[in-house]
Amino acid sequence: MKEYGKNMSKKYSRYQTPSLLKARKRLGQKVEIINYQMDEKYYGIGVGKTYCVKTYGCQGNLADSEKISGLLEQMGYKEVFEESEADVVLFNTCAIRENAENRIYGELGRIQKFKKKNPNMVIGICGCMMQEENTIELIKKKCPHVDLIFGTHNISQLPEYLYEIQLSHNSIIDVLSIEGDIYEDLPVKRDHPYKAWVNIMYGCDEFCTYCIVPYTRGKERSRRPEAIIEEVKTLAKDGYQEVTLLGQNVNAYGKDFTDLDYTFADLLRDLQKIDIPRIRFTTSHPRDLDDETIEVMGSGKNIMPHLHLPVQSGNNRVLKKMNRKYTREEYLEKIEKLKKAVPGISITTDIIVAFPGETLEEFEDTVSLADTVKFEGAFTFIYSPREGTPAATYPNPLTEEEKHQRLLTLNETINKYYLEGNKRFENTIVKVLVDGRSKNNDNMFTGYSEHNKLVNFEADDSCVGKIIDVKITKAYSWHLLGEIVKKA
Repeated sequence: MKEYGKNMSKKYSRYQTPSLLKARKRLGQKVEIINYQMDEKYYGIGVGKTYCVKTYGCQGNLADSEKISGLLEQMGYKEVFEESEADVVLFNTCAIRENAENRIYGELGRIQKFKKKNPNMVIGICGCMMQEENTIELIKKKCPHVDLIFGTHNISQLPEYLYEIQLSHNSIIDVLSIEGDIYEDLPVKRDHPYKAWVNIMYGCDEFCTYCIVPYTRGKERSRRPEAIIEEVKTLAKDGYQEVTLLGQNVNAYGKDFTDLDYTFADLLRDLQKIDIPRIRFTTSHPRDLDDETIEVMGSGKNIMPHLHLPVQSGNNRVLKKMNRKYTREEYLEKIEKLKKAVPGISITTDIIVAFPGETLEEFEDTVSLADTVKFEGAFTFIYSPREGTPAATYPNPLTEEEKHQRLLTLNETINKYYLEGNKRFENTIVKVLVDGRSKNNDNMFTGYSEHNKLVNFEADDSCVGKIIDVKITKAYSWHLLGEIVKKA
């Protein structure tokens, strides 16, 4: 156990901080599949107490938070949605961009006042941000009121941490820098009654030069197909209408198996046999998107005609500098295959502008690629350096004004095709899975089409959780407006 020092203001039951060096190494550690079962002594310690989980980041973070909530509920805690009412507050964090991290520090500062009113409140922080080396020291300095810090690899130990904190009143910092195991049978409290996240794999081996995820999430490790199939079957029996398969790179699913020749395409084929109306998946890496997967997508059935395929840049030199392992030409070739196999497919993407060393001409290559593909939406970002990644050491002479101008120019192009992609649905009938009432208008209901388009329409509560026909009357940049098609 690592000691914090002689002048610690807080007592720590455990003190283990992340190591970038350990996280960088892929040492060939055998991945263990662990069937989780909570120790009996943790049952009931949360009875009469409440919790609040705040989630930042990607779908993987959302899925992790559902497991965190599941563990807390199994311990007897009840969920509340206001931090001021909670006995345990947990922040599940993202490390992709600096802005996300700064927001977390602001939230931790804001919540301090609740801790003063309720000294027994346990404040915890977990997730990808905790896997960064310098983060722990910064949190201790800025936020001494934080009681619990753990990483992405030890969610299953949350009951143990809370039990220990209650008994000792000490704080815990326990962040593992390991390749990672797979925990099956963790309890899950799903946020949505009709749509579910299903992890099919964890970790990433791509090591894009700008990305911290391979260090925070560990190596690629696939769940066994039988476990995934059984989970989706159970969701179908429970009335779920849609599942989204999750992985940092779903197209790499199965490549780590040593005893089984089973690919992502094989998994999709097996899941198509299950009586669940909608299957989606994210995130795909262009390098690993193969013809077999495209063929399965083209078979129709319950795989939705939408794909999020991050390109990041439209210039080959920049792509190589990013370590993306494909060229502009290879990406466009796969787009053409997708459009041929899945007519009308909606394609969205991620793009980084102002990557270190990107010239104006190279940026224009990205804009021209967006013009060629006609992306129907994109997450666009100004490059954000992540300490410990190779790209953080690259010189970047661009001014802030130049960076923001490039982002503005790209967004204008993306938004044009976003609207164009929506307009093609005007005066057509689309199938919408109804989520519920619109957050902006109580008289309107909202849901998503097969192409992942947000649709608003007048309805009543009887439609919620059902897939209904909606005729699109008007297309806007960010949503579609429609009316329910009455059955004859």
